Amino acid sequence: MIMNEKIKASEVLLIGVNGEDLGIVPTKEALKMAKELEVDLVCQSLASSPPPCRLVSRTDFKQQAIQDSAKSRKAEKGPKLKEIRLSAFIEDHDYDTKKRQAERILVAGDSVQLTVRLEKKESQEAKKLVEELVRELAHCGKQEKGIQVSGKQVIAVMLPL
Repeated sequence: MIMNEKIKASEVLLIGVNGEDLGIVPTKEALKMAKELEVDLVCQSLASSPPPCRLVSRTDFKQQAIQDSAKSRKAEKGPKLKEIRLSAFIEDHDYDTKKRQAERILVAGDSVQLTVRLEKKESQEAKKLVEELVRELAHCGKQEKGIQVSGKQVIAVMLPL
């Protein structure tokens, strides 16, 4: 990041504090404007001529840099897989709570694994429950594979849209 007097170009393409385009301005005049407004002149890229520079308050610029680095770290890691456990004979209120929880996770950009633990011979009820939940969550996520029924549990994985 090149700021203020470290910018060596004779003229810059200046962008104002509120994002307005101020055109091509001599660097000395841009620095003078920055001092008058009590902000910094920040060079965004050295690839073009004249280099685009922006008038930015230092605190705003630092906060923006922190937010950008956090977003890039999250994008680098990829979505997390979060598990939601249910029982085959779940009450309506508990079902709604689990559905809202799954919606919140999918909207945040993470994947959800819906797991129904089986106790006896309840695999058909569990499968119907998971199918219904997947159908109701279709507006905020899509099912990765089919519903997997194993000996002790029924699983469906949903990906965010």
